[in-house]
Amino acid sequence: MANPALITVTCPCCQAELHIDPATSAVIRHKAHEKPATFADMESAVSRFKTEAGRREDAFKKSVEDHKVHHDVLSKKFDEMLKLAKENPDEPPPKRDIDFD
Repeated sequence: MANPALITVTCPCCQAELHIDPATSAVIRHKAHEKPATFADMESAVSRFKTEAGRREDAFKKSVEDHKVHHDVLSKKFDEMLKLAKENPDEPPPKRDIDFD
């Protein structure tokens, strides 16, 4: 049975359980966090490796597609800002970060 005078704290970093005596501010007992086994057997590890490879390939393909349309997106933004600037030629340009100093 745990001593009621001890304070039990869980470490946010390593998830260890610390039992601290408030009178002396000392750690009286320490119980390390038990990590569960990551893989039950070799077959599950191989299947996880294969699915992660597919996920990485999908992420790479998405990145390539995003990169292909990035130029078009920037062109559309520029065209829109140019159109706004032509509609209101008397309006001063927007402030930049460097202009606030």
